[in-house]
Amino acid sequence: AAAGLSYVGGYVITTYKSYDNFLQDKYALLPAVIILCVAAVMFIIGLIGCCATFRESRVGLGLFLAIILVIFIAEVSAFVLGFVYREKVKTDVQGTMRSVFEKYDGKNPESVVVDYLQEQLHCCGVKNYSDWTTTQWFNSTGNNSVPLSCCRQGGKNCTGSLDRPQEL
Repeated sequence: AAAGLSYVGGYVITTYKSYDNFLQDKYALLPAVIILCVAAVMFIIGLIGCCATFRESRVGLGLFLAIILVIFIAEVSAFVLGFVYREKVKTDVQGTMRSVFEKYDGKNPESVVVDYLQEQLHCCGVKNYSDWTTTQWFNSTGNNSVPLSCCRQGGKNCTGSLDRPQEL
């Protein structure tokens, strides 16, 4: 389990580099760091459990049980806090995404990230393609279309036109 958590924490940190423009808050890496710390602690706790079992130590097994109960309580607390604050996180991320979409011009680094995100997640806009109608880029192009990264993958002759939303 510790090895699995280490992999997940490392993967989140490396993936973060692709989406750091959307997550302007540098505390966004905090969950990944916590996961890595939990992995290290789990490894140590696993060693304690194995040694206590191997030696058949009542004190070691009692300590192992107490540690496991504390971890369980912490997990339940984290779940409850995640459930309670999910709307705040959602609102914060959407606000940040909208500000990045406002900076879209098709050339700057934020634009590259927006295109990458839309292509990888197979989406268009923050909620849907109509989010583009309020951006400065949409109004400046004057062609009533969204970026080509909004087009369905494998779609032929997609121009990003809002006249044919089925292609988006």
